[in-house]
Amino acid sequence: MSAARLAVAAASLAAAVALAGCKSEQATTARSIQPLSPQLVSLMTEKGMSPRDPILLRIYKEEAKAEVWKKRRSDGRYALLKTYDICRFSGKLGPKIKEGDKQAPEGFYQVTPAQMNPRSNYYLSFNIGYPNAYDRALGRTGTHVMMHGDCLSAGCYAMTDAQIAEIYTMAREAFAGGQKSFQVQALPFRMTAQNMARRRNDANIAFWKNLKQGSDNFEVTRLEPKVDACGKKYVFNATPSALSTFEPTAQCPSYQVQPEIARAVAAKEKADNILIAQLSKEIPPAPEYVAQNGRMRRSLDEPLVQVASVAPPVAQSYAAVEPELASVGGAKSAPAPMPPAAPVALNTAVATDGPPPARVEGGGFFAGMFRGQAEPETTGSASAPVQVAKAEPRQVAADQAPVMASSVGPEPKPAGIGGWLRGVLGRGEAADAQATAAPSAPAAAQPEAKARPRSADAAPSAKANPRVASAFAGYR
Repeated sequence: MSAARLAVAAASLAAAVALAGCKSEQATTARSIQPLSPQLVSLMTEKGMSPRDPILLRIYKEEAKAEVWKKRRSDGRYALLKTYDICRFSGKLGPKIKEGDKQAPEGFYQVTPAQMNPRSNYYLSFNIGYPNAYDRALGRTGTHVMMHGDCLSAGCYAMTDAQIAEIYTMAREAFAGGQKSFQVQALPFRMTAQNMARRRNDANIAFWKNLKQGSDNFEVTRLEPKVDACGKKYVFNATPSALSTFEPTAQCPSYQVQPEIARAVAAKEKADNILIAQLSKEIPPAPEYVAQNGRMRRSLDEPLVQVASVAPPVAQSYAAVEPELASVGGAKSAPAPMPPAAPVALNTAVATDGPPPARVEGGGFFAGMFRGQAEPETTGSASAPVQVAKAEPRQVAADQAPVMASSVGPEPKPAGIGGWLRGVLGRGEAADAQATAAPSAPAAAQPEAKARPRSADAAPSAKANPRVASAFAGYR
């Protein structure tokens, strides 16, 4: 074979190898090898870090934040470098359980160079390592759970392309500096006493207390905690006894934690538990977190977190709402509980548009005929509440239902001849009503006849009913 043919064959082989390399997940792309920005390198320098120092990633779902921590050269401990707004994730607070539940995971994960994907369909990405040994011990399933770009999610943590480019590049440089893997702490929220008290009634609270132990280990040491699993829970910075190992599904063996770390974590946990107990008496549980629709792309200036309007029931947290009365207007906050209302003596005529009662107390019909009184005007309909003409404003008892026109009161006693004579002689209904007020009480207290015009200064002051479902309450 001539030298020319050998050269052509070699070139063809090189092209074939290059083409195969482009199909590899680890093949480089222009976006995967871009350098760090001068601004980010300057920020690292200000904080005593270098581009190739190790990194650690912390994620907070509720706040929709991702923090990149970097190890300082001065003391070898991690310090916060930069915080990013998470562009989008799907699901709600709580762990990922199974494939297809569109839930972003929570837990402690490791990312190796093999999990980096420079050819992602979502600009750049890396697999965060779900499910880990702890997840598998609980039977949790799922694949390809990533942090990536494009601001769309179906169970991943999605960033903007510019954000994932910075995070991906920092991870690449840390690997180049010798870091074997970096830790991802995916947490439901910042594990403070205030947040633990707010979420104390959540079904995931036991799991979150376990996550808080790992978070506390990082907070007091600023070192990446060593993470193991046994007894279907996480254990941190633990060394098992001789001839023992940590098995996620087996009971935890006896183990030790470095005394300085154990004391610091125990002190923080004790102080937090005291504060959690105090706050649990002072603040109501937080409303349920609304599931996020990860397939709705957004810009970073748009809100991500929606809070449901359905909150857990809390004693004495909401005032009772009085039924709407035709003569009063909209619903309003009920007054403080009052004793049952005493019988009210009415000294004015009652106006309804229904048929007149079978008997009229005090000979009112004949009195009106002889005196030439006109029938009172009727308002409303047969189903409208009864209105009392010219009644003085008064409080309505909280347990007192509105009186309807069809309500039937106690049967009045016959007026007798005395009532007829008084009507003829012109004594009138008012005097007769006063004489018979004690033995003959109305069926229920009546609302006033005419309400003030509904205006801005007379608007009801009731709070919105917190039990009304929000328009955002369902995941789509």
